[in-house]
Amino acid sequence: MYTISSSSYLYNVSKKNRKILISANTTWNLVNFRGGLITKLVANGYEVIALAPEDEYRERLTALGCRYVPLQMDNKGTHPVRDFQLMLGFLKVLFHEKPDAILAYTVKPNIYASLAAKVTGTPVINNISGLGTAFIRGGWMAALVSLLYRTGLSRSKRVYFQNEDDRTLFLEKGLVKRAKTDLLPGSGIDLQHYNPVKHGIGDTPGDGPVFLMVARLLWDKGVREYVDAARIVKKRNPETRFHLLGFLDVKNQTAVPREDVEAWVQEGVIEYLGTSDDVRPFLAAADCVVLPSYREGTPRSLLEAAAMGKPLIATDVPGCREVVCDGVNGYLCKARESNDLAEKIFTFIALPKALQLQFGSHSRNIAETRFDEQIVIRKYLQVVDDVTGSKGGKGR
Repeated sequence: MYTISSSSYLYNVSKKNRKILISANTTWNLVNFRGGLITKLVANGYEVIALAPEDEYRERLTALGCRYVPLQMDNKGTHPVRDFQLMLGFLKVLFHEKPDAILAYTVKPNIYASLAAKVTGTPVINNISGLGTAFIRGGWMAALVSLLYRTGLSRSKRVYFQNEDDRTLFLEKGLVKRAKTDLLPGSGIDLQHYNPVKHGIGDTPGDGPVFLMVARLLWDKGVREYVDAARIVKKRNPETRFHLLGFLDVKNQTAVPREDVEAWVQEGVIEYLGTSDDVRPFLAAADCVVLPSYREGTPRSLLEAAAMGKPLIATDVPGCREVVCDGVNGYLCKARESNDLAEKIFTFIALPKALQLQFGSHSRNIAETRFDEQIVIRKYLQVVDDVTGSKGGKGR
């Protein structure tokens, strides 16, 4: 039996209002990355229904003005039975709610919501925010995921990509038609929420430089390379501090075990900061933000750091190179190479403080000119209006 979770948010919507279904792999994702869009859709008169597995961010999600429907989703693996059940779950919601359009984010909603929408004829707007572990690692799993994408995206109204490399890859593999694609500057960043803070090395006597990595603790994010580089740097500059902020025990086959993190802390190579709903104090306390990821869509952690006016060091891979301009607001290093990452950290430490701050100013300028959240919201509102045949959510 289909049920809709209760909510403290009281909804009073006319029958003429257009209904938008939005789905991602966690409610945390919807709150942190799509909150501005959800709020704007609701303000424009759309009824927004959010689908994601239930977690502690449920109340914050409904506080945005949307209605929440819990949906079980196995984010850890690719079990065929559970994935088929996920598609059936999407179908059940689509038949019951009859939305005017679907906004799909993250791998499984992009695939299985799109497959379900082919049955009901519901228009889908996809957002490929990264290729996921299967694409990065290749093999038979990448071939299977490619087939699912090709089938699911065949009737999508619009497929957004967050960097040109990912779009080119999908086009070369024949997974989507170019006419349906467009580029977005990631999820965008709220420039008012993330304000720049001037904080250079040596502000506090006796303190060493502080480097910070913000990410889900997955091997594919470059956690191992960050830790190995920290060991190398601390041998020459023992006063240097390396902070690590992000989710442990992530439901993903490439998750870093908790025991490894505890061992690194015990060794003294990193300081694990846990998780936080507000990363700004941690960004403010850092001299430079590091992300040695193997591949990204457009990494939110780098956007947040750039908006806060922080110098950046990241790998020269799709997604990261969109935010980091080598020698302008930071440095690009080789992927999967701890020694090269360490060399870039040494180079940054050797910079005069004035130049470090200049790197940070350039980061803020890049965030303002290329990654403003309002750019993303305007594009979505336009395509949603076009797909639903309305100007704002209220039918005419």
